[in-house]
Amino acid sequence: MKIKLLLLGAMATITLTSAKKDSFTLPEQQQISIETPGLFARSNAFTVDFAALGQAEYCFPLPVGKARQLKDNTLEISTTKGDAVKAMFNGIVRLARHTQAHGNVIVVRHDNGLETVYARNAQNLAKVGQRVKAGQTIAIVGGRDGRTFCSLAIMVNGGRINPSTILSPESHRLLRQTILCKKEGSHVSLTVTHPDREQQALAEAKERERQARQFTADPFGTDGKFSINLAGLTPREWCYPLPGAKVISRYGRRGGRMHSGVDLKTKPNDKILAAFDGVVTMSQRYYAYGNYIKIRHANGLETCYSHNSKNLVKKGDVVKAGQVIALTGRTGRASTEHLHFECRVNGQTFDPAKIFDHANQSVKMEQLTFTKRGRSISIKAEKNYMAKGK
Repeated sequence: MKIKLLLLGAMATITLTSAKKDSFTLPEQQQISIETPGLFARSNAFTVDFAALGQAEYCFPLPVGKARQLKDNTLEISTTKGDAVKAMFNGIVRLARHTQAHGNVIVVRHDNGLETVYARNAQNLAKVGQRVKAGQTIAIVGGRDGRTFCSLAIMVNGGRINPSTILSPESHRLLRQTILCKKEGSHVSLTVTHPDREQQALAEAKERERQARQFTADPFGTDGKFSINLAGLTPREWCYPLPGAKVISRYGRRGGRMHSGVDLKTKPNDKILAAFDGVVTMSQRYYAYGNYIKIRHANGLETCYSHNSKNLVKKGDVVKAGQVIALTGRTGRASTEHLHFECRVNGQTFDPAKIFDHANQSVKMEQLTFTKRGRSISIKAEKNYMAKGK
């Protein structure tokens, strides 16, 4: 059974007349995989809206079992001996018999057009033609080779579908989404048209975590040294943090105190941009910095943006170079609206002018090599005019 991403105009919501009868043909009672009569009689497509099901209209077959998905689109649900196998949805038992390949098997044809297969049972407790409700006991779990488990498959028109399209094997939760089933020759394709919000949010969170990991690796590795070829960066890989700004205070000693960044000024509530791709590791009010953002980049750098009137990203956000992350302000200890911009490596600040040519608001045509000795970081700059993508 293949799963495609597609959009279709014509579709029907299925209500099977065949699922309401109490008798089935001999082939239907003997064969596990068989086409469902009338399933595509009105249209070559139908939808199943799982979000519309009530709490009592779905049950995981073995609620205390541990499920793992196999390559043949079956779920093997391990549990303890004597556990009861439950019907997943309301429907009618189409097949209940012993087979040589799968042991005791029950197939339930559901009103929503799906069929569920429960195999390796120690004992079948439901009969052909019997209407069952979701959560009703239909068998006693069996197994094979000394292991206790139920083998579960979900079918549309006699073909197995990926069970993860319907439910979460880990949590046993039914995915509250709408699927579209379309007949294409001898196959039925499945499309998720309205994804489960919780599942979608979880997938997005995992992707953010995956992206964040690439930004948090130790750049120094085992030899205590790494390099950044600024001249090799393409225009998409960097951005001057405050376009159109003028420098009102540079990095270094200022009135007996160390100024740990460069102050850039344009106008109040101007857009502050991320210098490189990265993950936000801090976004909050932070002492004299006022509203403060710190971003960790894959090249080993950290950039910091402060005195913002408003932060527009939060901790954990993955950002792209040039993305608007904040607005200029004078929060914290500041006498005028501006951006205080810092560059750091391993927590140690260094002059942002080693990265950016402030006069031209561009990255420098240089390669920087950072060397770590104890807690100290030294920086060596070498000219490199072999610019990529310039």
